[in-house]
Amino acid sequence: MSEQASVLGFIGLGVMGGGMCRNVVKKHNAPVHVFDMVADAVAAQVASGAIAASAVADVAKRAEIIFLSLPGGKQVAAVCDEIAQHARPGTIVVDLSTTAVADARVVAAKLAEFSIGFADAPVARTRQAAIDGTLSIMVGASEDLFARIAPLLGYMGSDVTLCGEVGCGQVVKLINNTLLFEQVAAIAEMMVVAERAGVTAEKLIEAVGLGSGNSFALQNHGKKAMAPREFPEKAFPSHYALKDLGYTLDLAAQMGVDARLGKLAATYYQAAVDAGIGAKYFPAIIELVDRK
Repeated sequence: MSEQASVLGFIGLGVMGGGMCRNVVKKHNAPVHVFDMVADAVAAQVASGAIAASAVADVAKRAEIIFLSLPGGKQVAAVCDEIAQHARPGTIVVDLSTTAVADARVVAAKLAEFSIGFADAPVARTRQAAIDGTLSIMVGASEDLFARIAPLLGYMGSDVTLCGEVGCGQVVKLINNTLLFEQVAAIAEMMVVAERAGVTAEKLIEAVGLGSGNSFALQNHGKKAMAPREFPEKAFPSHYALKDLGYTLDLAAQMGVDARLGKLAATYYQAAVDAGIGAKYFPAIIELVDRK
């Protein structure tokens, strides 16, 4: 059976997983079994053509390739323990979540004991990109396994990059996110400076967007959230940013690097949680700067 026709599973249908799964269901020409703890999330995928599963074990028994989109390493480890007990040898697990590098490598080793393959494939870009199928996906896997899953990842991402062996996808994703969190913190400070000095946020973005200070963060987080001060809940909140920053800072320490800018950025997101705005979309840290 070709990978194009493999029976698939998708576990975790939340903010990012829902959009990714919908693209898989629409573009794949074989069954996709889906599971989430939230019944409405499953129902939404069934409406698009997926098959509802009753539990993780149900997906593991039926799917040849299983995608995960979960909150963090603890959840990934627990789900993979369940998969290992029920999946057939030769099954492949592709983790689209963001976890610690060490977590990915431990899970891969445990699954290998059951002859189950594993790739870490964390995703970058926005919720809208997940809906549109234009994510950037950073993969840690052997070249052979990557060749098998790359066409399937193409359902969800416009850019799919093999970064190295298992764990390397997480290395690149964590660095990507940390750079973004640092940039958003810098934009928050400078946007408030500009506004108080008489330059509107919109004019700042327009002018800086033509100069060397332009960035993805400015054009997306700055323009769409920080300038209008619109920070929806059920988007990527500050406590998720703290989780990823924690993973990066741990990795940096293991590599002998004192990541001082990462530590400073973490203080903003922790302050947002402490101030009661941690559930808002993480660029809401500009509200902390604007309070002073």
